[in-house]
Amino acid sequence: MTQTSNSVSPWHDTLIAPDAPLLAAIRLLDRTSAQICLVVDADGRLLGTVTDGDIRRGILKGKPLESSVAEVMNREPTVGRPSDPPAKLLEMMNAKLLRQIPIVDEQGRVRDLRQWTQLSQSAQVRDNWVLLMAGGEGSRLRPLTEDRPKPLLNVGRKPLLESILESLSAFGFRRFYISVRYKAEMVKEHFGDGSRWGCTIRYLKEEASLGTAGALGLLDEQPRQPLIVMNGDVLTKVNFENLLEFHQQQGSVATMCVREFDFKVPYGVVEIENHRIRDIVEKPVRRLFVNAGIYVLDPSVAASVPKGRRIDMTEVFSRIIAAGGITAAFPVWEYWIDIGQIGDFERANSDYLQLFNE
Repeated sequence: MTQTSNSVSPWHDTLIAPDAPLLAAIRLLDRTSAQICLVVDADGRLLGTVTDGDIRRGILKGKPLESSVAEVMNREPTVGRPSDPPAKLLEMMNAKLLRQIPIVDEQGRVRDLRQWTQLSQSAQVRDNWVLLMAGGEGSRLRPLTEDRPKPLLNVGRKPLLESILESLSAFGFRRFYISVRYKAEMVKEHFGDGSRWGCTIRYLKEEASLGTAGALGLLDEQPRQPLIVMNGDVLTKVNFENLLEFHQQQGSVATMCVREFDFKVPYGVVEIENHRIRDIVEKPVRRLFVNAGIYVLDPSVAASVPKGRRIDMTEVFSRIIAAGGITAAFPVWEYWIDIGQIGDFERANSDYLQLFNE
């Protein structure tokens, strides 16, 4: 049966065995709207829970996707009883910032899964602002960008930046800022005030290139909630709700989305210690995490960026780290591509129809 975006998957669909691989849990999370896996034994007793954040933390610790869900699951989840009234369940969920709560009987067997949205009936419009960086010249994409800015290049049948805007709007974001410089008027003419997408758009004009974070200094007022900043040349299916929850759970003032990158060294690597060869590894694969161009910043971080000065997001993070502030990395396993070169552009167009339901 086809479900609407607001429907709740049956709780049976969230069940998973403890020896199932992480990849199976990721697919289950993508397939259902519950955003949680309930790990149960053969008798249906709850052993633990696995959320998006649990898996991403496991990946950051080096867990391969073949690892079992038991290795990353929360073994002491908060649970409710079938007799608990909605008010009590909401109180428990709000106290621990939970979006879901399993309902178990006296024997620990799962009987239901209740969601915060289901209980509160609250609107999904978010107060968080979004800043989209769309001022670059896209020089590596020439000649495609000679007569239009990179964010207006069509991926599928619509401009790249339009797909980004629609993806964020689907998660309830309604207030957008777009930083513009190269062919700024074309961007403004296409998107206008945002009313066509049910949102508001304001523009931040960079007279000179301000780097990947300098546009924050041009905000006409400061946000009161964490702000999402995203490069205007990134096409992704990242779950922005999970991103915001992860940022909050980590107690972070600045969170950076990262992408796993495997680099194969084309030579035999010699490991040396005190002038002696300790080992020789033939063409090893190094696993790294690279910046994915999507960030969540607390209001204090946005306010710290000086007006009119060029500054990159990496410098913003380095300053926070040097000052002892908490930063977090949110690993992106969903579809993601940085459209920086012609090859990337061609691949994104090839992927689009299959992945983005045009």
